[in-house]
Amino acid sequence: MSMALIIRSALGNMPWDVLHQGLADRLDRSIGTVAIAVGALVLLAWIPLRQRPGLGTVSNVVVLGLALDATLAVVPAPSSLPLRVGLLLAGVLLNGVATAAYIGVQMGPGPRDGLMTGLVRRTGRSVRLVRTTIEVAVVACGWLLGGTLGLGTVLYAVAIGPLVQVLLPGLSVGPAVSPAARPTPPTVAPAPPG
Repeated sequence: MSMALIIRSALGNMPWDVLHQGLADRLDRSIGTVAIAVGALVLLAWIPLRQRPGLGTVSNVVVLGLALDATLAVVPAPSSLPLRVGLLLAGVLLNGVATAAYIGVQMGPGPRDGLMTGLVRRTGRSVRLVRTTIEVAVVACGWLLGGTLGLGTVLYAVAIGPLVQVLLPGLSVGPAVSPAARPTPPTVAPAPPG
C-alpha cells in the first residue's frame, strides 16, 4: 500500500519502483506484476551468493506486488499538490512501518535486502557502498526506461533508514539483545572457610 501511495503522488518513486514502473510501461504490464517478476529474478541472484530465503522472503515477493496493484486500483491520482505531498509523506511513513514490521518478525529478508546482505558478505564491501551501488543502478535503469524519479525518490532514500531504525524496536518480535547489553547475574562470593 505504501508503494502505491508514493506512486500516486507522482513526485518520485521509491528507487526500486522507478525500475518497476519503467519496466511496466515498456512491457505493458501492471507495476505489481513487474515487481513480483523482478523480486523473483533477484531471488535467483541469491543462488551464487548462498543466501537462504525464508517465509518472509517469498511472501514479500508475492504479497508486495498483489497489494501494490490492488491499492493502485482503488486510490486515484490526485491533481492538487497538497494531496500529492500528503500521499508521498503517508507512503514513506507507512513504508517505514512496513519495513520495520517485516524485518522485526525475523522470517527472512525481502529479495532486494537479501541481495544487498549477500553481496556485502561475499565481496567484503561496506553496506553503504553495496546498497548505494544497487540503488543508483536500479534508479538509473528505471529512469532510462521512463520510471518517475523526483523529490519523492530523494525523500525516501534519506528518510527510510532513520524511520526503520526508530520503528524497529517496537515492531520486533522477541527483540534480540546483544550479549553486551544483557545484565550479568550477580556472583556469589565463596563462603569463608570455617
